[in-house]
Amino acid sequence: MADEEIRPARPADVADVEDVIDAAFRPYVERIGRVPQPMEEDHAANVAAGKVFVTGEPVVGLVVVEAFEDHLFLDIIAVHPTAHGRGVGRRLLRFVDAHARALGLPEIRLYTNAMMWENQRIYPKYGYELVERRADGPRDRLHYRKRLL
Repeated sequence: MADEEIRPARPADVADVEDVIDAAFRPYVERIGRVPQPMEEDHAANVAAGKVFVTGEPVVGLVVVEAFEDHLFLDIIAVHPTAHGRGVGRRLLRFVDAHARALGLPEIRLYTNAMMWENQRIYPKYGYELVERRADGPRDRLHYRKRLL
């Protein structure tokens, strides 16, 4: 698993992408009292737009990213629970760093629901700093950034 490739998702991967996202985010539904935003996105459209990168056969982890003029936005990172503890998330975060650098972008931005406590411990370990906490409609979000040197 440690050296498994991370590649752009293909249309044939959409069902696996949806499955991984569902498995990764479903446990949060009860905690936050609503369906997490990643479960509501149009994954086929994200794949078609080249925003989704996956790892595993079958897919066990993925990121959804979008490049902007001054940063790379990490929209979703998801690892199937059956692959937890195998370094998949770490490899995906390193891939995001490398992808941003390859695009010449100086920063990565992301946000997470404030009730997803696990993320508040994980992101700082990988160089992300908390920028602000902001309510976006019914969602209470923590906004992070990572400056690349």
